Amino acid sequence: MTEQFTNICQARAGQPRPASNGMGNEIEQFKVKLRAEKEKLEGELTLLGRRTPNNPNDWEAVPPETEAGGEPDPNVTADMVEGFEEATAVEGELEQRLSEVTAALGRIESGTYGTCKVCQNQIETDRLNANPAAATCIGHKNEPR
Repeated sequence: MTEQFTNICQARAGQPRPASNGMGNEIEQFKVKLRAEKEKLEGELTLLGRRTPNNPNDWEAVPPETEAGGEPDPNVTADMVEGFEEATAVEGELEQRLSEVTAALGRIESGTYGTCKVCQNQIETDRLNANPAAATCIGHKNEPR
C-alpha cells in the first residue's frame, strides 16, 4: 500500500494524517511539549480565575473576596483593585498563549504542523524548539496571525 493511499484512508476514517513536511518523529516530541505546556497554562489560569460559564474556552479573572460587614478600609480596597487589575493582565497573556498552544495541537492533528501559515514553507526546527506553538517561519514571525 502506498503512503498516499494510506493517508487518504486515514483522512477518510477521521484519523490524523502523518506530517508531510518531513518532521516525522519530531512532531511527537513537540506534541508532548505542547500538551505539557497546555496543562501548565490551564493550572495557572485556574489560580487566577475561572472558565467563563457561557464559553468554556474563555477565562476571566476573579475578583478577590471582600470582608463582610462594616466599612471597607480604603487601602485594602485599593490593594484588592490593583491585584485584580494585575491578575486580569496576566490572565489575558496566559489565555493568549493557551490559544496558541491549542491551535498548534490542532495543526498537529490536521497534519499541517510545522508549515508556515503565511508562505506555506516548513518552519525552522530551531524556531519550533524555541516556540513549539509557532505558526509562522522566522521570516514571517511578525505577521498578524
